[in-house]
Amino acid sequence: MSGHRYDDHHRNIAGGGVRAAVFGASDGLVSNVLLIIGLAAADASAGVVQAAGLAGLLAGAISMASGEYVSVRAQNDLVEREIDKEKKALAEDPKEEAEELAELYVERGMAPKQALEMANLLMENPEVALEVHVREELGVSPGDLASPFSTAAWSFFSFSVGAVIPVLPWLISSGNTAMIGSLSLAIAAAAAIGVAIALVTGRSIIKNIFRHVGIACMAAAAIYGIGSLISGVVNM
Repeated sequence: MSGHRYDDHHRNIAGGGVRAAVFGASDGLVSNVLLIIGLAAADASAGVVQAAGLAGLLAGAISMASGEYVSVRAQNDLVEREIDKEKKALAEDPKEEAEELAELYVERGMAPKQALEMANLLMENPEVALEVHVREELGVSPGDLASPFSTAAWSFFSFSVGAVIPVLPWLISSGNTAMIGSLSLAIAAAAAIGVAIALVTGRSIIKNIFRHVGIACMAAAAIYGIGSLISGVVNM
């Protein structure tokens, strides 16, 4: 069987709303708690922290949503371009496409004769043939592309939820009490995100909790040190 002239046009592409929601919540939580801890360490007033926290929430949520929309839209455009190329290949050279599909089945352990029979059978239905080729070569199903609008909405919502958590203590308190409250809520939320990711991926819950909480704590410690340093320099 000869090499396939369309081999070089396919790329590995993937995505989805779950990823956007998880990254959005995690990014919103970490970015806003760092902003708040840094301002608190620099002796900013409660009003300044509140305003900055809410501004960070809105700016980050809008940025995340627009970024996800552009990313998913571009990804879908790429997939659709690959599907159009596969349609053209199936129409122009169905025999070569059948041989290519048979090769894939042979690589998976099917006997060559049976593989070719199976490929020819699938090629009798153009819609089925296209779906099988796209799934086998691109790893996606033509009807299962992520919606850029829903992905952007999930990003906006999840980022907002994550970002609002460390702001809450500053709405009812100030100073060290509010800062400790922000950090405590952020740690609890990071642990919850770790649990959620573990349940979705089937990974260790304990490892995911330690990973997310550890990252949040190390980042908060670093930004607190920077904020204190800036405050000391400014007040000299």
